Amino acid sequence: MNTAQAKRVLETALLCSTQPVTVREMRVLFEDALGADTLKVLLEELQLDWAERGLELVSVATGWRFQSRPELRMYLDRLNPEKPPKYTRAVMETLAIIAYRQPVTRGDMEDIRGVTINTQILKQLEDRGWVEVIGHRESVGRPGLYATTRQFLDDLGLSSLDQLPLLSSVEGQAAALATLNPTDDDSTQTSLSLDEAVEAVEAEAEAEADAPESPAHD
Repeated sequence: MNTAQAKRVLETALLCSTQPVTVREMRVLFEDALGADTLKVLLEELQLDWAERGLELVSVATGWRFQSRPELRMYLDRLNPEKPPKYTRAVMETLAIIAYRQPVTRGDMEDIRGVTINTQILKQLEDRGWVEVIGHRESVGRPGLYATTRQFLDDLGLSSLDQLPLLSSVEGQAAALATLNPTDDDSTQTSLSLDEAVEAVEAEAEAEADAPESPAHD
């Protein structure tokens, strides 16, 4: 099989899959005739091939997938006018604490936010598949340690936590995650644009700098 044929097989598999495809699965396509390094070269070539198209090939936490480009989201939303679920500021701040400080206990989160965290908030994040308990701290009561999931990274369009925007405050971190757009089973669904998120954070920071300090909230 020549390079053109291999790329055609790889492209077809990625376009037809409803979930990200791992390198291990790609090797199965070719009965291990192609190694990981060769597949990486083919994937990079496919990225270039699709550079001027409406879909882009990206690497996320659970593998590789095609997805729509962020700048085309407004057009695709017209086909699916249902608005994604809205999350309260308390939910987004809790998610931000877990994402940026993990692994953390509920007590850690409450210390950082300065308020009691409603159990329903954590359940909501667990039900969405964004956080999970990965262990227990060896202290009184052995509290659960929360961390984000690979699904969380996939929904953000990231391959690792290192790609999260570097922000110092919990409010800024929450704002960076606030435009998180839940995906469905459609592999062409667009994901979060980090550039847009950071711009929103900067705008919010400027507004807060000119406004009086607000009281604590839950």
